[in-house]
Amino acid sequence: MTVTKPVAEIPLPPRLPAALPRAGVSRDARAALRQLLDDHTRVLTSAFRQGAGAAALARARAQAVDAVCMHVWSACVGDPPAAALFAVGGFGHGLLFPYSDVDLLVLHDPGAGSALARSLEAFFACLWDVGLKPGQAVRTLAQCRDLAAAEVSVFTSLLDARQLAGAGRFTQDLRALVDEPGLWPPDAYLAAKLDERARRHARYDDTTHNLEPDLKDGPGGLRNLDLIRWLGKRLVGVDDLDGLVRAQLLEPSERDALRDARAMLRRDRYGLHLEAGRAEERLLFDWQRAVAARLGYADVNTTGNAAVERFMQDYFRAAGTTERLLTRLLERLQEYLHPLPPPRDLDADFVLRGARLEPRDPDWLRSTPAGLVTLFERRFDVAGCVGITAATMRAVEHALVVHGTRLSRDPTVLAALLALLRRGAGAVQVLSALNRYGVLAAILPAFARVVGRMQYDLFHVYTVDEHTLRVLRNIANCAAPETAAALPLAHAAFARLAKPELLLLAGLFHDIAKGRDGDHSRLGETEARAFCRRLRLSSEDTDEVAWLVRWHLLMSVTAQRQDIADPEVVHRFAVQVGDWQRLDMLYLLTIADIAGTSPKLWNSWKDRLLADLYVAARYVLRRDLARPARADVRLQEVRARALPLLAEMGVANAAAAAVLDTFPDTALLRQRPDVLAWQVEVMQGSTAAQTVVAVRPPGVRGGTEVFVATPDSDGVFAAVAATLDRLRLDVVAARVMASRDGRALDAFTVLESGTQKPVAPRRTADLCAALERVLAAPLLRSHPARRGITRRLRHFQRPPRIDFHGDDDGVLTRLALVCSDRPGLLVAIAQAFLDVGVRVHDARIATFGDQVEDFFELTDRCDAPLDDSLRDALRDALQRRLAPGSMALDEETEGA
Repeated sequence: MTVTKPVAEIPLPPRLPAALPRAGVSRDARAALRQLLDDHTRVLTSAFRQGAGAAALARARAQAVDAVCMHVWSACVGDPPAAALFAVGGFGHGLLFPYSDVDLLVLHDPGAGSALARSLEAFFACLWDVGLKPGQAVRTLAQCRDLAAAEVSVFTSLLDARQLAGAGRFTQDLRALVDEPGLWPPDAYLAAKLDERARRHARYDDTTHNLEPDLKDGPGGLRNLDLIRWLGKRLVGVDDLDGLVRAQLLEPSERDALRDARAMLRRDRYGLHLEAGRAEERLLFDWQRAVAARLGYADVNTTGNAAVERFMQDYFRAAGTTERLLTRLLERLQEYLHPLPPPRDLDADFVLRGARLEPRDPDWLRSTPAGLVTLFERRFDVAGCVGITAATMRAVEHALVVHGTRLSRDPTVLAALLALLRRGAGAVQVLSALNRYGVLAAILPAFARVVGRMQYDLFHVYTVDEHTLRVLRNIANCAAPETAAALPLAHAAFARLAKPELLLLAGLFHDIAKGRDGDHSRLGETEARAFCRRLRLSSEDTDEVAWLVRWHLLMSVTAQRQDIADPEVVHRFAVQVGDWQRLDMLYLLTIADIAGTSPKLWNSWKDRLLADLYVAARYVLRRDLARPARADVRLQEVRARALPLLAEMGVANAAAAAVLDTFPDTALLRQRPDVLAWQVEVMQGSTAAQTVVAVRPPGVRGGTEVFVATPDSDGVFAAVAATLDRLRLDVVAARVMASRDGRALDAFTVLESGTQKPVAPRRTADLCAALERVLAAPLLRSHPARRGITRRLRHFQRPPRIDFHGDDDGVLTRLALVCSDRPGLLVAIAQAFLDVGVRVHDARIATFGDQVEDFFELTDRCDAPLDDSLRDALRDALQRRLAPGSMALDEETEGA
């Protein structure tokens, strides 16, 4: 809940006595000025806490700084006829946030002399002494013009220049300079500012939906609102949003939305400055909770994330509004500068004006609600069309207001949307345009509720609406010819889809219930069923969409958290899926969902995991679904497939069979034949007393496979895990087995920590040497590298959740461990196992942003399941080693 506070009065700027010209500012006077500014800042902070508006407070601070600057100017510089003082940048616009830069420009005549230089030196030194830290520039008018001609940013700063003191003629001179027709004419200015904006946004992944947004320079930030003002001044000759409405470049409703967004962003920036105690513009995790609390957001449950998530949703909605309306304005300004030619007939409903689409009848969208969908379909159907006209943008805005909530129930609109979805991959760019203009949210009110919705973790990098659109784009990409090489199974699966609209609907709805109380998959299923009924889909198609929404995480969870080398796991998964069509759609949705959650989540390892599960499930679906193959049959099948592979490697059948006979059944049942053959090949010729270390040759799809065969002893798993950690390799899967001749057979799949790619070939020799050295030592070393936790992860450290249960045969104990990610985590877990005398027989490692979900199969030292006392001891050891703050953080590192 948010707390409503009484609005505080804005304090008046301080009154200063007239300064004695050129008398200087004494030490006591400087201290008094500093105290005056500090007192005024405290009053402003108190007023903000009581609900005063950020813009009014920023103006009040600018006025206070105005007074100090003019007082110090008079005392140090006097009233020289050859110079003048200007506020520029945000200060020139009359706004100063608590720690904003105080940008000043001194214009002077050429040859002003050394006396002016000395007085300016004293002026700026005094401002530093009183705590203002000014940004300063001292130039002649000619120098100012040369710099403004060379740098559009310098020219832009002059648009907001405001004279504070000095000779009045300089204001006219500067205005004449800015108004020169040849200095950044409208076309050149617009092009330069768009290029500047594109380069600035590229630093923030070109999206408003980053988890740690920049309130000033990021997409949708306050700089975009400044850009609107600057473009209005330079291109249209108006000073504010009202002027753009009068010029018919903004709708009144758009102006109001921009004002609301501006107020929200200014409020957030003001609160961030106060919380950080410096000119911090990035809303980092370090500040989000504290700023939310400062702004009055509160959780009913004080340990939850509801308050910070609501605060961030308000921010993302404001930023999204700013970015969306700026984009519309930019399109209209192009048309303003270059009026469109007369219309050319296109069809019965549309004309083309230049390369822009326009309805033939200005009132068509009001009388034909489905036209809101048709319009954007035609925009992408017509070759060479680059968008819709400014008049059409206004017509869309008016039609949305006129039709209102009826759009979500209008049969013609829903029929048009279904026809669009049936286009398959081609529908996605149209859906993105419908979202950009607010049509999609009007047709799907449930989608409107997740606009700007964030989840406070490191797994979900984007807001729910942005993630959903990325998922749809990823689905569409599976149809592209170039995907055939990168994702051949997905490309083929998409080509087989009889009804791609069902997959697109599932993509639209899979996260639509995020942020509500309860399981979002179940709630989303209910929403999907209701909407499919409104679309008049058949009951079979409705069931298909609803099933995909309900179980959209099934394939990901099965692949990453269970042992898909176990035929019983694959069999259960295939039974739940039921048929090939559903498997194809689930596979495509899973790929799109993972890749659309975070750019860092999709890698070759996940590609292989999902592909292996997909292929294995297809094989099961060809057979009788009633039961999986028996273990003895599977053992024979795997052995029969591995021996020919070994023969191709040059290993004699007798030698291969002898090594295979030492492998436990689990090695054959839970590993692919090609992996098994490779392990046997590297072990041939070795004895039970020797250590063998091998790394799978480069070129194998997925992660890098590391295999260790060494005399069995407690601590092997921990020692290998610690060595991999020191080499900055992430373990994504581990299989720990014991051979029949007394060796530990440990198989690890690893990725490079920084890139999440397979290990570079040049590192494999060092990797093998490091493992051989550690395993040859008399005392196995299992200490992790001392690496600090990253700044981002530090904000998401939670106590571990530990659950034990037995396996189906009563032979092993299974441990499910959910905890916060951190460097050296697997080593800490392995050390806990070693502390209490627990043996690891299998491990599944899965990382989801800031959270790790690991699964282990364990026994005691006698290979029996863990009894209650040993479970309690292990729980205590894990809690001790994994609790927040339990690991060394002495070398803190920055970054995600």
